[in-house]
Amino acid sequence: MKHIKYDLYRNTDTTIFEFKSIGANGEITKVIIFSATQSVEIYNLAFGDLIYNEVQKKYILDDSTITDNGDRNIILATVARSVYIFTKKYPEKMVFFKGSTLGRTRLYRRAISMNLEELSETFTIFGSIRNEFGSVISVPFKPNGDFFGFIIKRKEL
Repeated sequence: MKHIKYDLYRNTDTTIFEFKSIGANGEITKVIIFSATQSVEIYNLAFGDLIYNEVQKKYILDDSTITDNGDRNIILATVARSVYIFTKKYPEKMVFFKGSTLGRTRLYRRAISMNLEELSETFTIFGSIRNEFGSVISVPFKPNGDFFGFIIKRKEL
């Protein structure tokens, strides 16, 4: 995506990324985690603030916080960059993601729609829906689609 992005720091497996959001509310550490699912070919993308949980006595990813730091587009472009990096290392893997709320899922759909031409050069993009039997299926992404999640697969170049 041709937008400003934050510097990403990653682990050696390229499954955990960290960056700093810098804006109106200061510097906030963000984390992106790609984790295996029950399906061998699909990884889940989790994204949120890195916070210290006093009860668990450890740092956790909080995907429900609204930091309102004024840098939403930079953050989305940075998360997209992590998908490019992850799928370059693991081109056979697909990435599933959805928002923690319906509003965030709509935001992600709009971001994909606005950058669809560029994203489609590298990725095949699907929307996840439930069919009439309640099963989850993936269909080709459409900008006006009513999806509860998204799957991205790097194209074979």
